[in-house]
Amino acid sequence: MKLAKPFLLVVAVLAIAGALAYAMIDKPAAPASTFTTLEGKSISLDDLRGKIVLVNFWATSCPGCVKEMPDLIETYHQYKDRGFEVVAVAMSYDPPNYVANFAKTRQLPFPVALDVSGAHAHAFGDVQLTPTSFIIDTGMAASWNRNWVNSTSPS
Repeated sequence: MKLAKPFLLVVAVLAIAGALAYAMIDKPAAPASTFTTLEGKSISLDDLRGKIVLVNFWATSCPGCVKEMPDLIETYHQYKDRGFEVVAVAMSYDPPNYVANFAKTRQLPFPVALDVSGAHAHAFGDVQLTPTSFIIDTGMAASWNRNWVNSTSPS
């Protein structure tokens, strides 16, 4: 028992030091992207500076993407008034009419953009697997998560 308290203190100090070190690590900057929504509106990531932004690459043919949408909608509604924004980017191989139909029937409350040429997927590190999500902080640093539903880290 006498060794338990010093051990726990050392573990706590190491955990705090690790958290501080992680916070100070330079994170990659988000690409300077401007998305065009289904409605033809332009959304620049620079215009969203000061918000937490989730850029979600998805496809209507992706079962995981379809499965995660209700959770993504719920998260958006829960945090949108606190500076959270979602931009759902449909992959280049996804037919625009499928994307528009999906967005309309599921009543997606956030902007949905088409990546017709694949330029956005390329700018975000050649995204090929869906769903792939990037969290962009208020200072426009990006981190990513390949699977929003299961919250697994990339390997």
